[in-house]
Amino acid sequence: MARSWERMVQRNTKQINQQRKKQGKDSIYASSTKATAKSIDIFKGRNIIFPVVLMLLGIMFWVVGSIDEAKGSGILANWLGVVLYFLLAALLFFRRPFLKVERARISTIKYNRERFLPAADIEKITLSRSVVTIKYKGKRKQWIFSKLINRYDTAAMGERLEQFAKNNNIEVVHE
Repeated sequence: MARSWERMVQRNTKQINQQRKKQGKDSIYASSTKATAKSIDIFKGRNIIFPVVLMLLGIMFWVVGSIDEAKGSGILANWLGVVLYFLLAALLFFRRPFLKVERARISTIKYNRERFLPAADIEKITLSRSVVTIKYKGKRKQWIFSKLINRYDTAAMGERLEQFAKNNNIEVVHE
């Protein structure tokens, strides 16, 4: 009985969504997903320092390889290394770091994975003019978002994190 009921609900939902789509309206469940999407704020930065260091290393290896070109051995390996340094620098430059603030958790990208931190695990948030620091509860770890290193908009980030801290009863320290 329950399975047939579920199939009937799915079939009717599909038909109604098709009708609503023809009328130019959103689907039945679209309003709830839009409400959650509005409560998520994403602050994006830009990696600059590490890609520049990789470019300098690539240039250094290119210069060393061109000086040693008289021998003629290992030219392909040298050029492959230089090209890979440049590609890695481009990859890190175009992959933008971010801070995503949701209703009850925050997330960022660390070590090429998205890491989540629930509001219950945050001890305090420290805000200054150029740095935002989020400290874990009971651990020495902390997330640091810097205007100098990663080009974050720390002023807007600080305002949103203050609101987040107020909603979740987290200590905010201004420096």
